[in-house]
Amino acid sequence: MNSEPILFPPPDPRVTELARGCLEDIDSLVGLWVECVRPVRASYADRVSEEDFRATAWQAFEYLLRKVACLPLPERIATVSEEIGERRARQGVPLDSLLAAARLDFRVVWAALVDKAGEKDKAELVTSAYHVWEAVEKHVTGIMTAYQRTILDMGRRAADERRMWFARLLDSEGRNPTVVRDAALALGFQPDDRFLCAVAPPQHGAGLRRAATALRTAETPVQLQEVASDLVLAVQLGRRTTAETVLALLQETPCGVASAPAGLAAVPRAVVLATATARVLPVDAAGPRRLEDSWLDVLVQRAEGFGRDLADDVLSGLDAEAVPVGETKRLLDTVRSHLAGTGSVADTAAALYCHRNTIQQRINRFAELTGRDVRRPEDAALVALALRARDQHEKDHRP
Repeated sequence: MNSEPILFPPPDPRVTELARGCLEDIDSLVGLWVECVRPVRASYADRVSEEDFRATAWQAFEYLLRKVACLPLPERIATVSEEIGERRARQGVPLDSLLAAARLDFRVVWAALVDKAGEKDKAELVTSAYHVWEAVEKHVTGIMTAYQRTILDMGRRAADERRMWFARLLDSEGRNPTVVRDAALALGFQPDDRFLCAVAPPQHGAGLRRAATALRTAETPVQLQEVASDLVLAVQLGRRTTAETVLALLQETPCGVASAPAGLAAVPRAVVLATATARVLPVDAAGPRRLEDSWLDVLVQRAEGFGRDLADDVLSGLDAEAVPVGETKRLLDTVRSHLAGTGSVADTAAALYCHRNTIQQRINRFAELTGRDVRRPEDAALVALALRARDQHEKDHRP
């Protein structure tokens, strides 16, 4: 026979009897509780009707008193804690306010029990106080667990809906005004505002995630989403969040960046262009690269095989057997410097620490071998594209 003392004995029979008596006066308990929680409820009174508030309070007190009275729970109130937690989460009631109100249940139930107890019953009531507290804590825990589970579920559903609408926006290419309007509502965007889009390959996605977190903290509307194998960040710009603000957050993240100045409808095209820019990032890229600084590389990359054909057509004369490798390198360095600068022979000479006559001679030699004179705008544009295509080919075939 086990002679060890029972650590938590059942409640005193007199206490369960008092709780049964309180069951007959739940309306009074609800009225008292409503007055007690009025200050707490003020922050969400407009979200929960008086009828709803009193109905759930009635069920909660019946649940608690039946637990204290050791009575069976009818099916209609067995899960009242979880139902309250889920319902209030969907109504947007703050969790701390909800729990503060629920914990006031103990005071109201305890006051009702004390009121019904005579002097001789109060000792038994005190020894069974833990039973009342446990019932309230189980109720509060049920509310909190259901609330948090519902918030997580709502968050997942909202995120899924945002992803669906952003994908639908991209698929529509911004050409369907109805899709643009509905996507703006789902994503929290203003459809006529300016946007900036950044695209990073998977290995650099962490930088976009950090930027998105910082922007959300600043209450800037953003959408971060995986598209194919890339991570895409779309940011709504405004007075507080400018393109420079976003670029500063991305300063250590290699990614392609493109603007959508014509509103949300222009975002799909901006994503395409930012993706193309990300595809031509230099191997040693350490930060964002804007489309306007990458057009030549983007055009070459998008031209695919035509880029290589262009390089062969324009620059093949440099690879003739009669042209020494060292001379080819000098000519290419000179032409690259000239095209990257102001177009002035004097400035090119200064940049390469050469006499201007030397630069003239090299440019003339380049024209002799290729048939293209980079001092002529049309030839300069063609040579610039050909050089980018040559660089891209060498990059793609680098061991």
